[in-house]
Amino acid sequence: MKKIILFLLMFLFCFSTATFAATRVKGHFTKKGTYVKSHYRSSKNSTKHDNYSTKGNSNPYTGKKGTKKL
Repeated sequence: MKKIILFLLMFLFCFSTATFAATRVKGHFTKKGTYVKSHYRSSKNSTKHDNYSTKGNSNPYTGKKGTKKL
């Protein structure tokens, strides 16, 4: 029983940290009038190493691999 509870706690912890790593961007119009669909992006921070578009990473929502160099 303890193993099951421990497993569930670990699963919830891992799931919750992955959820906070992404930010939803609402659809909007740019100044030029172009509509940008709503999408998810990696949360803002001071590094570019964990961005979805950086080489070695991939976007979990679209499956696209990053192409930008650091």
